[in-house]
Amino acid sequence: MPREAKKSASEHETPQRDSSEVASKQTALLLFGTIADTTWRMFVPSVGGALLGVWADNNFGTKPWFTVAGVTVGLAVVVGLVWLQIKATRRD
Repeated sequence: MPREAKKSASEHETPQRDSSEVASKQTALLLFGTIADTTWRMFVPSVGGALLGVWADNNFGTKPWFTVAGVTVGLAVVVGLVWLQIKATRRD
């Protein structure tokens, strides 16, 4: 029977992570999530308003008025959504 060296209990344990390393990963994930959330809050309403305006202008022959209105409304929605996000972040 081969002889194996006995390992101590500490050699079998997984290494402990430094609490600052865990905190920095959590902070990075939180920051990434906030950036991604803000990006979608800005992208969808502004592009959606513009596309809806272009579609309406093409169907009703009113170039460029519905496009201008769509962009304006989209940007107003963006401002409102980002404002709500900032307000919610300050509460946390």
